Amino acid sequence: MLDWLAYRKELLARIGEIGKLSPGTLAGYQTLSKAGGETNHLDAKTRELISLAVAVTTRCDGCITVHTGEALKHGATREEIAEALGVAVAMNAGAALVYSARVMDAVSAHGAA
Repeated sequence: MLDWLAYRKELLARIGEIGKLSPGTLAGYQTLSKAGGETNHLDAKTRELISLAVAVTTRCDGCITVHTGEALKHGATREEIAEALGVAVAMNAGAALVYSARVMDAVSAHGAA
């Protein structure tokens, strides 16, 4: 599999390069990333567990390595991470089922019996 720690280091360096070339893009992303933490309705660990579930559903390796480190830093256990990932798996299966129903609706709209 991937060397996640080396990948994280290289990824952050590349993002730093993007930040130098397009500082507004990086600043905008950082603003979005910090927004949830400003209200503190959810603790940092919970936000990181959600981030990991979303990382799986969006298939983002960079998100996986960054948010795994952050989740662990904020005290998430392997069991909590696995449970959050279970939610992501269930949502993906559910989303596939919902969109399958949409396909069947489109089939009907096209006049197929």
